[in-house]
Amino acid sequence: MHELGIMTGVMESVESVAREAGAERVLKVSLQVGVMTEAIEDALQFAFEALAENNDYFEGATLEVEMIQPKSICTQCGHEFTHDRFHMLCPECGSPFLQLLEGKELQISSIEVDLPDEEDDTTKPAQENEGSEADQAVDSEHEKE
Repeated sequence: MHELGIMTGVMESVESVAREAGAERVLKVSLQVGVMTEAIEDALQFAFEALAENNDYFEGATLEVEMIQPKSICTQCGHEFTHDRFHMLCPECGSPFLQLLEGKELQISSIEVDLPDEEDDTTKPAQENEGSEADQAVDSEHEKE
């Protein structure tokens, strides 16, 4: 079951990015998975739930999977078409020589996280009219001229 390995990598990536953003936990993960990866949607869901069960950071999180159908272009006649995993002949000329355009992807399309509430009392108001150090350096160079 390679879906467990896939989900382990996905969840590690999601957790890393979410923690960098200061998130308290992950709420939802959305994936786009190509049919030609041979990953099974139900197995991905099962792996996600099993891994989330042992990780408080994903407690209550959901997984949304969009399966991407294969799309190819015939290298003989240039016809683009969608197909399934097993029928890979050009419907126009019958050629078996195809280039796969879509259907092999595996990407995290989005994540939803729970961010901590900002405390208004502890934040300092931004100073107006005081540019960055780079702006100040440029201003001081102009003053010298």
